[in-house]
Amino acid sequence: MTAEASKNLPRILVVDDEHAIQRFLKTALDPGEFSVHLADSGHAGLAAAVAVRPDVILLDLGLPDLDGIEVIRRIREWSQVPIIVLSVREREDDKVQALDTGADDYLTKPFGIGELLARVKVALRRSLQQAPEPVFRVEELEVDLPLRRVTVAGVEVQLTPTEYELLRLLVSHAGKVLTHSQILKQIWGVAYLEQPHVLRVNISNLRRKLEADASRPRYILTEPGVGYRMRSGG
Repeated sequence: MTAEASKNLPRILVVDDEHAIQRFLKTALDPGEFSVHLADSGHAGLAAAVAVRPDVILLDLGLPDLDGIEVIRRIREWSQVPIIVLSVREREDDKVQALDTGADDYLTKPFGIGELLARVKVALRRSLQQAPEPVFRVEELEVDLPLRRVTVAGVEVQLTPTEYELLRLLVSHAGKVLTHSQILKQIWGVAYLEQPHVLRVNISNLRRKLEADASRPRYILTEPGVGYRMRSGG
């Protein structure tokens, strides 16, 4: 591939101090599909984020100089580039903190390359969209945002105003994990941050109206202990 052709590929910045992980990701992320750039510390990652202007960042939290959470915080001061955390940290608190700070997704090591590629492609689609698609579709679910119309298999679904705003928020961030606190703050305000049952009830109501089997949801997916993610269309 020519240098000119590689300039047109999506740029992926990998920030991880494990060279084995760097080599694995550089090989796994097809060089014909992505342009992969590497950084092995937090400060190097921040510098590369400015120099490379990546389309997606894959970030480890356990860096030798800066904690990954601080890297996320500094990047979010000036950029909304999608950040996918790749970390051995499995605690729910770590995931929630990373997502609340501004990460878009979180995968726990070890992870499957198929799942990583799927998450990267979702992040790329979101980064290329300046605004949500006017009509969101996934399988039988269709959400027409301008008309505020929701259908499943062609049949219109009646939602309460709160249910619709909750669905709109999830659809507008399809493929991205939204934490409980992010959703509560956005839909109900900061006064409801300590009332997660309000969110659970509304998610349950939405699933009963949208899903063929609410106990096995296909659209609104649960990230245990963290939040919810709308399955990406397309």
